Amino acid sequence: MTAQVDYLVVVFTATSGASGELLGSDEKELVQLVWQLVNVNNKTLGKVNEILIRPDISDSTEEKTEEDVVVECKEGDKAASGADCIYTVTSLDSGINMFNLQLTNEVNSAGAGTSLCLCTDGQLHIRQVIHPEAASKNILVPDCFYSFFDLRKEFKNHFPNSDLKTLNAHGIAESLSISVDATSVWDPSANQDPLAALPAEVAVQQVRLMTSIILTLLSEPYCHSFSNPEKVNERFESGTCSKMEKVCDNTVIRARGLPWQSSDQDIARFFKGLNIAKGGAALCLNAQGRRNGEALVRFVSEEHRDLALQRHKHHMGNRYIEVYKATGEDFLKIAGGTSNEVAMFLSREDQIIVRMRGLPFNATHDDVLRFFSPEDGLKETCPISGGKDGILFVRYPDGRPTGDAFVLFACEEHAQCALRKHKELLGKRYIELFKSTAAEVQQVLNRYSSTPLIPVAPAPLVSVLPPVSLLPPPGGVRDCLRLRGLPYTANIEDILTFLGEFTQDVRPHGVHMVLNQQGRPSGDCFIQMTSAERALHASQRLHKHVMTSQRGANSRYVEVFPCSTDEMGLVLMGGSLSHTHTHTHNRSRSGTGLSPPPCKSRRLSPPSYSFTPVQPILPTEVAAAAAAALYPPIGQVLLAPRTLHPGHPYYPASAQLYMNYSAYYPSPPGSPTTLGFFPAHSSMSSHGGLVRMPGLPYDGSGVKDLINAVQGYQGPVESVSLLNSSLMGQTSGGETPLMSIPLITKPGGHQYLDLTLL
Repeated sequence: MTAQVDYLVVVFTATSGASGELLGSDEKELVQLVWQLVNVNNKTLGKVNEILIRPDISDSTEEKTEEDVVVECKEGDKAASGADCIYTVTSLDSGINMFNLQLTNEVNSAGAGTSLCLCTDGQLHIRQVIHPEAASKNILVPDCFYSFFDLRKEFKNHFPNSDLKTLNAHGIAESLSISVDATSVWDPSANQDPLAALPAEVAVQQVRLMTSIILTLLSEPYCHSFSNPEKVNERFESGTCSKMEKVCDNTVIRARGLPWQSSDQDIARFFKGLNIAKGGAALCLNAQGRRNGEALVRFVSEEHRDLALQRHKHHMGNRYIEVYKATGEDFLKIAGGTSNEVAMFLSREDQIIVRMRGLPFNATHDDVLRFFSPEDGLKETCPISGGKDGILFVRYPDGRPTGDAFVLFACEEHAQCALRKHKELLGKRYIELFKSTAAEVQQVLNRYSSTPLIPVAPAPLVSVLPPVSLLPPPGGVRDCLRLRGLPYTANIEDILTFLGEFTQDVRPHGVHMVLNQQGRPSGDCFIQMTSAERALHASQRLHKHVMTSQRGANSRYVEVFPCSTDEMGLVLMGGSLSHTHTHTHNRSRSGTGLSPPPCKSRRLSPPSYSFTPVQPILPTEVAAAAAAALYPPIGQVLLAPRTLHPGHPYYPASAQLYMNYSAYYPSPPGSPTTLGFFPAHSSMSSHGGLVRMPGLPYDGSGVKDLINAVQGYQGPVESVSLLNSSLMGQTSGGETPLMSIPLITKPGGHQYLDLTLL
């Protein structure tokens, strides 16, 4: 809209909950709507109208002849709030219809033009109150609610140095030298309780004040022109996003707790009133390719992102949705794509995408077409948009089908007809159907089409690392603390507050919070202290004291244990210490507190750790290398990966790898958060390979069984050594043997270890 409108409709809303800058943040219902018409050309004002929404709870169980009740006030009721005309309705739908009807009649009776636009003090009245509640109740709002003028931004055009976050109608009036009765006009900045509901007369006072501001801006010396209103998107536009595109970190949020069947349209409905960027709703998938209840949403500006954060724990159906800040990199990982085939498939606009899962591997385009449009005519027909061009099969990099496909439909009616075929048979397999999004197409294609880290299916069994053991030696210096049971909202400042006088004994960058695989706090923390004496003193003083988080009202008692640096490093790397104790029935909660992550064991920590002596069958150097082979050293966790040639039955000794499976990760700087592959050390104490064989039964006969298992390898009996679970730090399974097997020399001098016989 470039030309100035004929009428401005000054609107003010109030809910049954918070007001001011928190308006709409508590998801309370609209209870009051006040407006006044301003003739821009003649600079005249209309009457002040007020709509009160009062649900009739007392008669909710009785049958009513009329759906809603509308009552117009008498002249004697004017003094109650100061409005010229008051209407009382019983629902939001009736209130919006009454507003539209009365506004249309008033504009037609004026006869000085037909174009009008709403005007509000800030964004909250339209974006955070009317649109969200109407969307949640499936109420269609009139077209006039999709564009409005923000009085604060119009004022900023003449006063560029003004801060929009602190502006309000009261402050604007003072800047324009408009006389304001401080006793009768409400000032949001002076409100001591923003969560309290407003008095009934405040809305009328605010509308009258805003009309005075508009008349001042229209007059000399400002001569302001209301020509570029704010827009509210009527519908969400799907689209594609390239990985090369730059996405601002201040425009992205993460929504958590979504129903698994929700789509991008459901997300857009939840954020109704806020403008989501084209293709800006990306549903996240888990490792199995299923939706995990999270989504990344990209908005058009930081202002809309900040308003979205105010909808934290608002409801989508019966579920509340958590809303957090995210980064542009997070969004591109989910929604970004580089495939030209996907770009062509998603280039058609106004298409509904349906995902098919569980297809036979030999399914063709014709099979999919017949599935949705049977030739016998006995079932519903839902034609695919574009025929074969509207079908996209998901394949592995080598061309093998994954059993997934995406199908396009021209309209919502055809898509709903297709979804009714959920779990119908195609051949001998039932097909799962889900409504999908463009971002999900990109995400699935990126996952299946990317080159795997290891082209061979089985993971290598051989791992040789530099002889640096991570197993904590008995009696190490216990100059660290482990805190267990932290509140999940606790941060480093809360931990330092909890330590109190012992904060001065913490080493620089010595606080390491442990995160789980989703990057969320696990409730554990390690702290490096200046000395073992201070660590012991702190554990005795602070054990089972209560920690309170500043970001939440919850508080929990925290267990504090002394530990060594090696024990801290082992647990942070996802390992666990032995729980095999000489007297297992005397386990206690006291002691080091170095139990493994919850996903590995639920047993309690022993008061100390015992290491069963093993007969030195292997030389000391070989035994040290064997122990180091099980866990990577902390300093080597970020080495570059090595790839293997696919399909080769032998692994060269020069390319031996170690696969690290981490269950818990420390806060930065720390260990990796993804699967890592570590190259082997070039030197060994003896020519041979180390093989780890987990999962042996408890009743195995030991070395004899291992010798029988590796028949065909040249090696003496003395090269086989059993390392029990107490040394290896395992919590389940049987004994874990380590054996040294000589390498096989091939022509050309290359050495290989034959694993095919295993």
